[in-house]
Amino acid sequence: MGLRVSKKTLLCVDDETVGLQVRQIVLERQGYNVLTASDGSEGLHAFADHEVDAVVLDYFMPGMNGGLVASAMKRSKPGVPIILLSAYLTLPETVKDSVDAFVVKGQPPE
Repeated sequence: MGLRVSKKTLLCVDDETVGLQVRQIVLERQGYNVLTASDGSEGLHAFADHEVDAVVLDYFMPGMNGGLVASAMKRSKPGVPIILLSAYLTLPETVKDSVDAFVVKGQPPE
């Protein structure tokens, strides 16, 4: 009987449905459990309700942008890494300070 390693769970938050679905498929093929949320509020609820190993978060969303969502997540569970995605090349430094990594959409999935 070998040691069984449980899958890591990622939470992806994006208001763009197609991008969210593609990210989910790619990450599941890499062996992750993937939870999805279509806006900041839904993402915060999923983050509070589930054990999440990392978050992949879109910046530009209606209502609550990714910077606000990331700040709230870091206050409640500071140890969970957050990767912020954006189509914009530059974001305010205060936003970058609340996340662990910043990736421009369209870069390779590594």
